[in-house]
Amino acid sequence: MLLKLHSGVFLIGLALFGQTSSSPVDTGRKALDLLLSKKFPELSALFSESFQQTITLDFLEKRVAAELAEFGQMQSVGDAIVGSDGPNSLVSFPVRFANTALNIQFTLNRSGQIAGMYFRPPDKPLPATWNRPAYSKPELFRSREVTIGSDMWKLSGTLTTPAGNTRVPGVVLVHGPGPNDRDESLFATRIFADLAEGLASRGYAVLRYEKRTKTYGKELSETGYTLQEETVEDALRAVALLRTQPEVDRRRIYVLGHSLGGYASPRIAARDGKLAGLIVLGGPARPIEDVAYDQSDYLVHLNGEPRPNEQARLAQLAAEVQRVKSLAPGGNNPDVVLGLPAGWWLSVKGYDPVAEAAKLGIPMLVLQGERDFQVTMKDFALWQSGLDGRSNAVFHSYPKLNGLFIAGENKSTPAEYHNPGNVAPQVIDDIAAWLSAKAK
Repeated sequence: MLLKLHSGVFLIGLALFGQTSSSPVDTGRKALDLLLSKKFPELSALFSESFQQTITLDFLEKRVAAELAEFGQMQSVGDAIVGSDGPNSLVSFPVRFANTALNIQFTLNRSGQIAGMYFRPPDKPLPATWNRPAYSKPELFRSREVTIGSDMWKLSGTLTTPAGNTRVPGVVLVHGPGPNDRDESLFATRIFADLAEGLASRGYAVLRYEKRTKTYGKELSETGYTLQEETVEDALRAVALLRTQPEVDRRRIYVLGHSLGGYASPRIAARDGKLAGLIVLGGPARPIEDVAYDQSDYLVHLNGEPRPNEQARLAQLAAEVQRVKSLAPGGNNPDVVLGLPAGWWLSVKGYDPVAEAAKLGIPMLVLQGERDFQVTMKDFALWQSGLDGRSNAVFHSYPKLNGLFIAGENKSTPAEYHNPGNVAPQVIDDIAAWLSAKAK
């Protein structure tokens, strides 16, 4: 993973910790000086623990050093430009080299550790940042830090609860694929923060947490993990924790799964056995390998017929999909297929989330952005047909929303995810109305 200079943000890492008395500008300047002088061990010592796992000393000494060499001799450093992104400080320095000019930006968490490092274009010293949506009313809720689990896989989380002393229904947010943080941060979007604060403003407790692949990526990569370790186990732990909170009605706990979290939610519900209901946001209903292929097929056809090299990559992906389908327990399987351990694919072989959901009998709310190119209306139709006739299953689709449930126009593209935005108010309204109806 190279540091890239381009028009967007190149995010290498982000973490949240406690307060510090150090000046963000002083810490940023110290980090810059160590970077430019290639004193990588000292620079790495300023990193947060999770960032050290993402950007290793070996990566700094080989990949980052090589990129700095391409820039040429450093000529000047300008004054710091300072911003913020939630609890994090952003410090950016304009630097002129012999061969290029750019901004070197550091993200500092609340304990003053470097939690992100970016090489940014000269005209964009700071990234676009998340803005709290209008439906979030901070005066109506409070948040506190919690820990999910107590073993080697324990995770940090945030519990957001309505102000007041009454026991309220609780919702656990379960992430999509990849190393997501508790907010499902992506560039300037924080859709789990939107959901948590929006629903807490409407009277519901919401628990969100760092994903295991975010906090323990290196450790998991050495284990041959499955969907159980990536998603299911921690969701169950989060549900168990939420049941113990004094503000929460333990009989009314719901799981809200986004993307992969929605796909896994019937399995989570079956293992828990006591959930009051499920909320699925853009959940795949088909085999994940087929969803992955369709995503790639969509992208290579965005601008017309794909070029020969794109067609070749698509053919290669089709072959990988067939390799996934041919995996067998106890067979001579490759270690990794389509970027995931063979054991992960075997853990979902034959799994049909819609069929599993139909066995549960608990209320379900299924939501879908019609512009989502990752999980599409094809999946939504399967949820509808598989749960047809169920009086306690409710479905909503939104013509203008993408896979993040953020409004846009025309065909959705990956570039759209770089834009700031919030979960659409209608989604918050529909979830809150459904939860309210369940309480009656």
